[in-house]
Amino acid sequence: MDESEKQALRDLKAQTVQELQSLPIDFRLCSSVDDRLASYIKACIERPEAHNLYELLAIKKFHIMTCRYELRALEVQKFILTYEFLEFPSDEGAKRYKLTPIQVFQFTNIEGFFYPGTERKVITDALLFVPRKFSKTTSVASLAVKDLLFGDANAQAFVVANSSKQAKICFDVIRFILKRLDHKMRRFKINREQVFNLCRGKSSFAQCLASDVGTLDGLNASTVIVDEYAQADSAALKNVLTSSMGVRLNPLTVIITTASSKTETPFYEMLKTYKSVLRGEIEMDSVFAHIFEPDVDDDEGDPATWYKVQPHLGVTCREEFYKDKWDKAQLCAEDMQEFRNKLLNIFAHSELEDWIPTKEIESRSIRTDIESFRGVRCVASVDLSVCDDLSAVSYLLYMPGRVLPERTTETPFHSITHYYFPEGQIATHPNGELYQRWADAGYLTLCAGAVIDYRQIVNDILSKPFSILGVGYDRYKAEEFIRLLKSSPGVGKEHLYEIAQTYGNFTSPVESFELSLYTNRITFEDNPITAYCFGNATIDEDRLENRKPIKKKQSGKIDGAITNVMNFWMLNNIKMTQ
Repeated sequence: MDESEKQALRDLKAQTVQELQSLPIDFRLCSSVDDRLASYIKACIERPEAHNLYELLAIKKFHIMTCRYELRALEVQKFILTYEFLEFPSDEGAKRYKLTPIQVFQFTNIEGFFYPGTERKVITDALLFVPRKFSKTTSVASLAVKDLLFGDANAQAFVVANSSKQAKICFDVIRFILKRLDHKMRRFKINREQVFNLCRGKSSFAQCLASDVGTLDGLNASTVIVDEYAQADSAALKNVLTSSMGVRLNPLTVIITTASSKTETPFYEMLKTYKSVLRGEIEMDSVFAHIFEPDVDDDEGDPATWYKVQPHLGVTCREEFYKDKWDKAQLCAEDMQEFRNKLLNIFAHSELEDWIPTKEIESRSIRTDIESFRGVRCVASVDLSVCDDLSAVSYLLYMPGRVLPERTTETPFHSITHYYFPEGQIATHPNGELYQRWADAGYLTLCAGAVIDYRQIVNDILSKPFSILGVGYDRYKAEEFIRLLKSSPGVGKEHLYEIAQTYGNFTSPVESFELSLYTNRITFEDNPITAYCFGNATIDEDRLENRKPIKKKQSGKIDGAITNVMNFWMLNNIKMTQ
């Protein structure tokens, strides 16, 4: 996030605070629902510095909803009465809990809004994006119990997660609650992963899932609880369940999750969309999102920040717990990442392991019209695969005297990277869903068949409007590609440069690339795959202190990072006659 984006968020919060303090919020209506609802909203408005931007925007959206729809106090009160009667597992055994003011606000939004004159609820999708130890899993289990007891006669409530172990956490709460309701097990049949309502006229059940979507047929879900969705690499299981809800009058999907180190996930994209909803950029009244994270200027080690992101600090979680975890995070990169992900609710990975953090590429990424670079001199480099990996072609354009808008210094370099992958491999590849999303968005070119089409890549290179002075390549897997390129009209071996992938060969271009990046002399064509590749790279040194980017883990893809560095080798080594 660059400074202009941070300032925009600062300005939006200031504007939101001003609006909330002048809005004619109906506190009598709030108190008629529950005094805790009114007290929570008042606390947010009176002490906005203790609440993050998106929490305040949720208050603003609540006010808008009260103006558009019916807020039925009785429906909320029935839920609260049910919740506070249920017995939940605790360290002390079975225990009843009073809802906190913030929970009353959450469940009021989920349960209370109806389309005027109908029995149809407005909210169909809810997100509780909160840190660890909020008690989100325990509290949301009550929604499945309510559906099982009081929902449709054939209600189907599902608890899903990225693993069976995670899904069982929430489902075991449901099982515990039902066992406490029916000690003799006359009204419920409870199995390890499924419970059935045996009451007359009822065929409702609740089920725990973390399985192959191919085995799920004939579903008719009414409630879907998705636990720790930020960890999920695929939306397939959630989508199978939510797509079965079409006949339900009041379907409900609840996402409960904490941040993770993974940003190339369906949840990360969902979170961006829901933030846009709260900012008023997208109108989507069927969504309730409660998002807890630090504001842009918050100090990670300040207890005030901890209370802001964890509103149950002192209720379900001790401040000493945060203090202890923060102290340990100062000593270890992995512990710091865990603190940021799970306790501050920030998407972050250990930047100490990064070579070039993704944000450095993202902040320098712009969208351009390639035709505007017709005739511009450039070099190109390729990193090729055969069938199971990305192939990348990077073009480094050189435009001396280029000054970007709102800048006074020269930015002579612009890098454009195109990526390729065989379409026939995408269904079975571990990153297949991610690659398909990139392809659908136009960031990744899919080659027909099960292998990379080198002819297609060659044709793409030759069709570019740039004046390409030379093409660099790694000899490995490039023999067919080079043969095709050499045989193309106007291309000879004098335009082709073999770049040995040795540490010694990369040291100088690595330094040149870093210098250009950190002196803001280079921009990148907007493509999330490029930032993704740099995020997967770390810099390694051999015994002679030669430096080269390598993968942080074997499954990481760094093709775009490698080709960008290879282009600086090209600049240093291209024949002067060119």
